[in-house]
Amino acid sequence: MPILVMKFGGTSVANIDRIRRAAKRVGVEVAKGYDVIVIVSAMSGKTNELVGWVNETSPMYDAREYDAIVSSGENVTAGLMALTLQEMDVPARSWQGWQVPLKTNSAHSAARIEEIPTDNLNAKFGEGMRVAVVAGFQGISPEGRITTLGRGGSDTTAVAFAAAFEAERCDIYTDVDGVYTTDPRISPKARKLDKIAFEEMLELASLGAKVLQTRSVELAMRYNVKLRVLSSFEEQSDDAGTLVCAEEEIVESNVVNGIAYSRDEAKMTLVSVADRPGIAAAIFGPLSDAGVNVDMIIQNIAEEGRTDMTFSCPTDQVTRAEKALEAAKASGEINYHDLIADTDVAKVSAVGIGMRSQSGVAAKMFKTLSDEGVNIKVIATSEIKISVLIDRKYMELAVQALHDVFELEKAA
Repeated sequence: MPILVMKFGGTSVANIDRIRRAAKRVGVEVAKGYDVIVIVSAMSGKTNELVGWVNETSPMYDAREYDAIVSSGENVTAGLMALTLQEMDVPARSWQGWQVPLKTNSAHSAARIEEIPTDNLNAKFGEGMRVAVVAGFQGISPEGRITTLGRGGSDTTAVAFAAAFEAERCDIYTDVDGVYTTDPRISPKARKLDKIAFEEMLELASLGAKVLQTRSVELAMRYNVKLRVLSSFEEQSDDAGTLVCAEEEIVESNVVNGIAYSRDEAKMTLVSVADRPGIAAAIFGPLSDAGVNVDMIIQNIAEEGRTDMTFSCPTDQVTRAEKALEAAKASGEINYHDLIADTDVAKVSAVGIGMRSQSGVAAKMFKTLSDEGVNIKVIATSEIKISVLIDRKYMELAVQALHDVFELEKAA
């Protein structure tokens, strides 16, 4: 039988009533003739509670025990979902990551999936099991220890299973009914998209949209897994939600398809750096080693052998960046007069595959921000994205203005 993967996030399985509601959706798909792999998250709030207990018990915790503890939330949900389906006379069985097995590397709390053998689940499907309820977010290391994939890892689990089992589709059930042109809480004109290309979704996810985890979109794009994002709280039709798919499957698309934003950005500037060959590597090498996620980069024109170097990074990585650069300065790798951190900025981005073939998008974006009195501090572009760093107090104004000027409330 064809296989369908259905993933339910924490809010969709937050209590027994919601698990029953989710199980009914699974039952509908089984009735259509699918064998279903259900990926479940921990009940809403449980992972945070488990992490809190770990930190309270051992602030300098062993990462292997951390994974053993925080992965238990998904185990509970998987068991409850399987029991609920059995009560509905749907043949179901729960599976923990090590039982599949979902094989990962040994990077505890941030493990990468290496292989998902299909033999065990396929054998059980052949014996009459119709639903495999798999605990998301977890796997097993080469050493035989439980690992976790990082926060939001259940999305990645779902896409990886869809790829491994060549599923017809991967449905991601969450608390929103699809992917919107921007955050509806900021712009009431935000419109739900029927379809969005993998590349656009990847950019939106990496730029602050919280609908899907970035790694899950990367996997879906690599293995061409059709993703559908939809709400677990609304009545469903065959065309509900938003389909994330290959660009070739989208007949018409707006030049700009979405406006993303991120509040948690910081702008860091190295003042008067010695301008010489290799200086960029000397700066960004230590930042990379320290695990700082650098995004936008701008370098001023050099004067008298000195230049300023500006970059952006998440606000929670500022201290780490400062320590890495101060250490590099102390060791003589780099030389600068001052390091200035501005944590009162936000990133706003316009994303659209139509930018490849349409000129004037940047000019339109910059003029709109200028007309609204918004000063641009840093600019970064790619083939389908333009991002700007601005003062945080103007973030909502910028999002609304750009959504309006690109007329995103209108379908293509």
